Amino acid sequence: MKVPSPGESISEVIIANWLVKDGDYVENGQVIAEIDSDKATLELAAEASGTISIKAAAGDTVAVGAIAAVIDTSAAKPEGAAAPAKVAEKKEEKKVEPVKAEAAPNPMPVAAKAGYAAGTPSVSAAKIMAENNISSAQVNGTGPGGRITKGDVLSAMAASLQNR
Repeated sequence: MKVPSPGESISEVIIANWLVKDGDYVENGQVIAEIDSDKATLELAAEASGTISIKAAAGDTVAVGAIAAVIDTSAAKPEGAAAPAKVAEKKEEKKVEPVKAEAAPNPMPVAAKAGYAAGTPSVSAAKIMAENNISSAQVNGTGPGGRITKGDVLSAMAASLQNR
């Protein structure tokens, strides 16, 4: 399994989270990991069914095209393994109640929930932080799931200069 390119001009990504363990049996198309780039968080799906051998740890920065995992397709599916859930053939029809009045927009939207990425810098943000000796505790992450973006680091640096 090679690390896919999340977009042009991106040469490396971070393995954010493995959703399977080394040695697990995975199904073709099963989401096995989440990868982060400067621009997006993507899911990595298994390219075949078999036993997975993880080659890059969560948190590692890897080049696009590098081997992140190997799937042994000759491995047999373990006995007693749960079969993929089948889609229900018959869908229930739901009655939709007509809306009587248009709802006003929320003047104070709910903030995005912090996820596994909270306080974790993107690749470019991490590089700037390392170059300027800035810790993630000094920066407020505004990206998806609380991720620290390049803009967050630049804003923190500008605020720091103003406070001097």
